[in-house]
Amino acid sequence: MSDVPPIALRNGLPPRSRNQDVIERIKTYILEKNLRPGDLLPTENELIAAIGASRTSIREAIKNLSALDIVEVRHGHGSYVGRMSMNALVESLAFRGLLSTGTDGKVMTDLVNIRQMLEQGLSPLMIETLDEVELANLRELAVRMRRLAMEGQPYVEEDRAFHIRLMNAIGNNLVSQLTEAFWQVQARVAPTLKVEPADWLRTAEAHEAIVDAIAARDLERLQHAFATHYDPIRESIAAIFESRAVSLGGAE
Repeated sequence: MSDVPPIALRNGLPPRSRNQDVIERIKTYILEKNLRPGDLLPTENELIAAIGASRTSIREAIKNLSALDIVEVRHGHGSYVGRMSMNALVESLAFRGLLSTGTDGKVMTDLVNIRQMLEQGLSPLMIETLDEVELANLRELAVRMRRLAMEGQPYVEEDRAFHIRLMNAIGNNLVSQLTEAFWQVQARVAPTLKVEPADWLRTAEAHEAIVDAIAARDLERLQHAFATHYDPIRESIAAIFESRAVSLGGAE
């Protein structure tokens, strides 16, 4: 006779481990008690009584939930409902991206393409929602990026602020968080890609083209500007791995 719980068989899901079961019970507790980020969780002893699990299981579950930012442990103060940020996604994707730089770079190429598709797909909303004040802020960032690029300096924070502002203006918090997560991953991996200073200028100018297209309320022009914006990083990824392939071919 199977030890798999009937509910797991009915749903076609694999059976959960004991640790996963305790994790799910703590998440259910948070939902049922209508707790919000920053709210204090019960003490360890109270959780043991409420969840019906051992002290060791509770501690292991809290540790796992902390890694996912569902729970925040403040030593000496207790455990709280976490911010539920995209940190776990960032860490996983960034590591996959770094691993990918040792093979074919496909993860980074995919990430760049996803960012482009996301921004192009939301282009109509950008044209509809960005007002003159927000456009002025974006233009100031784009001009600063071009000035820094002409001086041979990177503009990491300006780039981040530009893309986050674009998405914040749409008013979709999840899209803003995804944009921040994808940007963080690309920023961590980018130093391994050896983007040339000349490409910094191309990318900076593409940011200005994005602002100009939104100001003109020109959808086709805006989508082209987004494609142009990602061309330098895409070309850099391709060049690295083409060069590596040639070197390996010569070694054979």
